[in-house]
Amino acid sequence: MSYGIVLKVLGSILTVESALMLPALAIAFYTNGHDRMAFLTTVIITGVVGFIISKKTPIKNNVNVKEGLAIVALGWILASLFGALPFYLSGSIPSYVDAVFETVSGFTTTGASILSNVEGLPHGILFWRSFTHWIGGMGILVFTIALLPVLGIGGFQIFKAESPGPTADKIMPRIKDTAKILYTTYFSITVLQVVLLKLGGMNLFDSMLHTFGTVGTGGFGIKNNSVAFYNSTYIHIIIGTFMLLSGINFSLYYSLFKGRWKDIFKNEELRLYLSIVLIAIIAITINLAMTSYAGIFRSLRDSFFQVSSIITTTGYTTANFDAWPSFSKIILFTLMFIGGCAGSTAGGIKVVRILILIKLIKRDIAKLFHPSAFISIKNSGKKVTDETIMSINGFFILYIMIFVISTIIISLEGLDIVSTSSAVAATLGNIGPGLGFVGPANNFGGFSPASKILFSFLMLLGRLEIFTSITLVLPKNWTREI
Repeated sequence: MSYGIVLKVLGSILTVESALMLPALAIAFYTNGHDRMAFLTTVIITGVVGFIISKKTPIKNNVNVKEGLAIVALGWILASLFGALPFYLSGSIPSYVDAVFETVSGFTTTGASILSNVEGLPHGILFWRSFTHWIGGMGILVFTIALLPVLGIGGFQIFKAESPGPTADKIMPRIKDTAKILYTTYFSITVLQVVLLKLGGMNLFDSMLHTFGTVGTGGFGIKNNSVAFYNSTYIHIIIGTFMLLSGINFSLYYSLFKGRWKDIFKNEELRLYLSIVLIAIIAITINLAMTSYAGIFRSLRDSFFQVSSIITTTGYTTANFDAWPSFSKIILFTLMFIGGCAGSTAGGIKVVRILILIKLIKRDIAKLFHPSAFISIKNSGKKVTDETIMSINGFFILYIMIFVISTIIISLEGLDIVSTSSAVAATLGNIGPGLGFVGPANNFGGFSPASKILFSFLMLLGRLEIFTSITLVLPKNWTREI
């Protein structure tokens, strides 16, 4: 491994992160908040450390697979460690472990929090807390590639390692152009939602922060009761709709812009995603109308919002779904594992993996009747390679193993099985709120520091698709190459 190129890119990442803190710094000074010096100190420390590390002269200018994986894993860890400093230095979160948990939750767009009174936070901290969602949604490393295109063709290894889903396709031949197109789309959706929320009566600051959490599918609320604070059907529908849009593969928006409607209509993952959403909304609406709510309209409104929030792993809430009937909670718990589409900002297993798993099951059933038949697996008309199928199978096995082992470890906290398993599902799937002890009316503040560290690791595993994070602890990947 070439440590020179790894250090150079890591230094660039910290330099970019320092620059990304400047808006929060400006807000802290503008509002005369007590977080001013915390941000100023963090910006200086992060910028200086990043500048020094980035001055490392590498022996080559491209990144191979091993180096790309190391950069992604270490990059996210470093960004989280330095990104936690404003919370800790300002006293908003007195424990550094808690501050790291909150920051990892922000960058990984999980939205799990240890805070019980977010309305008491200064504006600079609130902005940075939500802005980490927007940064992490598309990926801080892709953002670095878009702004600092100095890595040559090797930059694709970083893009591939950070991209959510079993495959990472370039929209344009050059990866920096792909990154710029993705961020242009990302920024456009962001601006549109801010405008629509502003038209709904929400002030500009709240509109921006809710949009950061929506488009990044993060879900950090700036009100103690999340989006329920805004008793507005219009606001609930806008945020719910944009959560669903953010759970769609962003490359499809480029196809839409180019007028390639066939690419959208024939996309099987999109069709399955929308079908799951529709079925879940209808089922929960009927269940709520028959058991909990007086009217069908409110049942539909809250069902639409919570299904959109959970399947896209955003985590915003307009109702305490932990008080819903078991049937509705089981549906939401299932959606926690499914997640959004590959190539979106959503977490979870991803719909495309579920789709291919269904096709594999259908193929195995068909081969029972026709043992000698050769049946290829296709996704949207394209053949799925054996390598991708093996990767998906391995991902499912690892995901379940990590879920089970982590649930066993967290059970040492002495909580009930629903709270324990949903806490692991909520962090591994980058969802945020779970059920029981970590339900929408509660938070993760009651866990021990050791459990919070494990949850932070699970959030990173979920965001980086497991394989990238695991390579970090394999010693053979750190041997120097000549």
